[in-house]
Amino acid sequence: MMIQSVLVTGGAGFLGSHLCDELVAQGNDVLCLDNYFTGSKRNIWHLMDCKNFELIRHDIVQPIFLEVDQIYNLACPASPVHYQYNPVKTVKTSVMGAINMLGLAKRVKARIMQASTSEVYGNPLEHPQKETYWGNVNPIGLRSCYDEGKRVAETLMMDYYRQNKVDVKVVRIFNTYGPRMAVSDGRVVSNFIVQALRNDPITVFGDGGQTRSFCYVSDMIDGWIRMMGRENFVGPVNLGNPKEFSIKMLAELIIEVTESKSEIVYKQLPEDDPVQRRPDISLAKEKLNWEPKVGLKQGLEKTIEYFRQVI
Repeated sequence: MMIQSVLVTGGAGFLGSHLCDELVAQGNDVLCLDNYFTGSKRNIWHLMDCKNFELIRHDIVQPIFLEVDQIYNLACPASPVHYQYNPVKTVKTSVMGAINMLGLAKRVKARIMQASTSEVYGNPLEHPQKETYWGNVNPIGLRSCYDEGKRVAETLMMDYYRQNKVDVKVVRIFNTYGPRMAVSDGRVVSNFIVQALRNDPITVFGDGGQTRSFCYVSDMIDGWIRMMGRENFVGPVNLGNPKEFSIKMLAELIIEVTESKSEIVYKQLPEDDPVQRRPDISLAKEKLNWEPKVGLKQGLEKTIEYFRQVI
């Protein structure tokens, strides 16, 4: 494998740090860029002594000039708690960040992968979701800063590809979980694990019948690296675990694995919260020879072990 110089924006985040681990292990020269809004130095501390790892504190809303072969553009808060904290900044990160990274890719002729999201499908009227589905997004809702920001980032990727021949890749990420999720992340897996480990009531919004698909982090990183190495395929491509679980089933499984005394309590469903989410991954199987390997219980056991140490 040829050694590459690789930029990872959002590299100190949950997913970014796992990607940095893999890229460093492969021998690439890795530039990790983060402004620490939701990322943490603790996630990448173990890489600091590696000769092929470098950390840059920077916000991609501002341009940056570097010489790299590949760019993974992951920088953006990804949980409602964080992206709704400063919605204007969230939009800027997705849109200005994509413009700046595409400008860099164009200048140095780098290949760039955009981490998009299943949120581009909104509250889907099609199930499971295929890449051909255009989505059902509320452009003025509380979640739109994230949903529409990512949709515009995809638009920019495709326009730079068509107009400027930039070598782009677009992946749509479905719920991913694993070690290094923040305790205060606000996403369902980390929320339930933290509540269960503290024997607090587990908060389920709605009746718990809404479904999600949960992909373990190592499977997701494998998909990204396959996508980055794939010639003549731009995407977008769904990456996620096609096994579907209700939120209530997830809560019950976490109580079982943690041996918690927590009870489940039900609260009102937030605005525009999707009722069903499940990726159709036939395209990923066909183009990347990719599908998830880690089952939910196995992945939760590893994630719970991490949270036990952190709490």
